[in-house]
Amino acid sequence: MSLLFGVAVGFVAWFLVRYLVAGLYTVDQNERAVKTIFGRAERIPGATTLDDPISEHLRPEEKERYNYPQVRVIMPGGPYFKWPWERIYKVSVATQTVNMAYDPESPQANSGGQLLEAVTKDQLNTGLNGQIRYRVAEHNLYAYLFGVKQPFVHVMGYFISVLRERIANFEAPANPVDGPLLGSQPLDASVVTGVSINDLRKNLRDLNEHMERECLSSVARYGITLDASLITGIDPPPDVESALAAINTAHNHVSSDISLAQASADQKIVQSKRAVEIETLNAQAEVEPLNALAAQLAELKKNGADALPAYLRNVRLNLYSRAQQAILEVRGGK
Repeated sequence: MSLLFGVAVGFVAWFLVRYLVAGLYTVDQNERAVKTIFGRAERIPGATTLDDPISEHLRPEEKERYNYPQVRVIMPGGPYFKWPWERIYKVSVATQTVNMAYDPESPQANSGGQLLEAVTKDQLNTGLNGQIRYRVAEHNLYAYLFGVKQPFVHVMGYFISVLRERIANFEAPANPVDGPLLGSQPLDASVVTGVSINDLRKNLRDLNEHMERECLSSVARYGITLDASLITGIDPPPDVESALAAINTAHNHVSSDISLAQASADQKIVQSKRAVEIETLNAQAEVEPLNALAAQLAELKKNGADALPAYLRNVRLNLYSRAQQAILEVRGGK
């Protein structure tokens, strides 16, 4: 009897430790957890990711493919309890940073995860470096835990494929021209050359913004949010770099000459405008007395037929008083 009692007590103690005490767990502040019961995630009835705003960035043909159920998320806290047939999956939701050239499946690829290669539209092989900030999306933990076997690998592959496609087809935004160039605006070297690497370097901000827009759907696809992508450098091979430096130097010289010519033309245009204004004022100054005289004569004419001859006589007398000599025409007689 004592032996059986000891076995029973041992079994009870083992059961309590193995299934009750070990069933207690906590969730840290930067973690979220999902519970599965007999291998099936605990879900919110009738709710899918299509009901969440994260699916707004999916194309119509993708919404059926990436339609994941919404699961019950266990928030930070505890202790919580789980039965032996239940399993807890904990996920860190803290923001993490990784080099954009990092390959999770082959860490030695891309120069040890430091330089990502891409081909431009003019068939130039260039190297890219930068960083990606990402975090696990709390609103789509099902996709991260159960929808994709290696979600981070998928996200990195998706990001790199979108980036390489953008690099291969990138064109600098066209500069609108409203009319003839009358202002002293220097021409940009990349506009003159049309070299894709120049265009990429001068439009890094547009490239980063494009990548952020294109990767907005990663939340609904893989359960990972790309907070930001920061492409910091574009480095072509050394021989291409030296050739680009020579081309850019020549075009910068041409741009400087064009700027000086435009500045000189602007100065001459301003001087011409001022000369026209001066001559216009002079002409107006000469015309104004004549207009005043015409108005005065018209007013005298209104006063009677004798007013105008009297005015003319007074004008002649004023002129005679200031003249030293006067020649009069004598008509008829001796």
